[in-house]
Amino acid sequence: MKLKSLLFSIFLIVYLSTLIWNVVIIILTKIDHHLQTPMYFLLRNLAFLDICYTSTTLPRMLVNLLIEHLAISLPACIIQLFVFLSLAASESSLLAAMAYDRYVAICNPLSYVAICNPLRYSLIMSKDVCLLMVAGSWVIGVIYGAIHTANTFRLPFCGSNALNHYFCDIPPLLKISCIDTFPNEATVIIVGGFLMLGCFLLICSSYLNILISVLNIRKQHRRSKPFSTCISHLIVVLLFYGSGSFMYMRPKSTLLADKEWLLSLFYTCITPFLNPLIYSLRNKDIQGSLAKLVRTAFQRKNF
Repeated sequence: MKLKSLLFSIFLIVYLSTLIWNVVIIILTKIDHHLQTPMYFLLRNLAFLDICYTSTTLPRMLVNLLIEHLAISLPACIIQLFVFLSLAASESSLLAAMAYDRYVAICNPLSYVAICNPLRYSLIMSKDVCLLMVAGSWVIGVIYGAIHTANTFRLPFCGSNALNHYFCDIPPLLKISCIDTFPNEATVIIVGGFLMLGCFLLICSSYLNILISVLNIRKQHRRSKPFSTCISHLIVVLLFYGSGSFMYMRPKSTLLADKEWLLSLFYTCITPFLNPLIYSLRNKDIQGSLAKLVRTAFQRKNF
């Protein structure tokens, strides 16, 4: 009971922190005209995605820590799986779009480095292009979620319908099916692998080119910050894609059969918690905007 209370407290803090920081990012990038750029537009959409993404799984996990053997209805399970998979695929696509945005800003020969030619960067990453990127990520997510949800719930389930997991996910659902699930597993590997591998390769190639460009800068102090930023971004990306790939695409094994829920914490809880810290709150523009907002609120209160 003490362990459950401790876990409840930890995950509640993580969930509330994720919500608060992402809401702050959305507000700052919306009201501050200095943050009306493609990069912050994409960050605002990532923040909104993370709010929805964590809210799909963490609230129910918190309830599960308080109430043992909590049941979920079949319709609720279907909805949760569809929403979760759609948001996960959308976030995967959006992370790739954000990496491409940084590539265009720093490495693209047409832009000749955004600092030197910001008009060229704005022309390439126009408002319409950014809207298409965000809309495309949502469309990809919905299609991905629909394919796997329909494919999973066409299976018959029998015997014990107890999931050894804290939310409805593909691997635990396949385990309670009465028939051979190889076609489903193959679909997950093919469709999921195509999406995740494609996005992952785009992200890695973008940041690799960025790192090469940064390392070509002669002055040490000018390359230390972008270098550390790229490395931190890659760490978060590796956590998200690495844990997700290992969860959905690893071969069947009894070694981690009872620990899948622990592995899924990386892409359902830890990565959304780290995203605002890594992508936004370490940014000087965001910090300055936040300080300005706090000062304005404090002055109004005193007035």
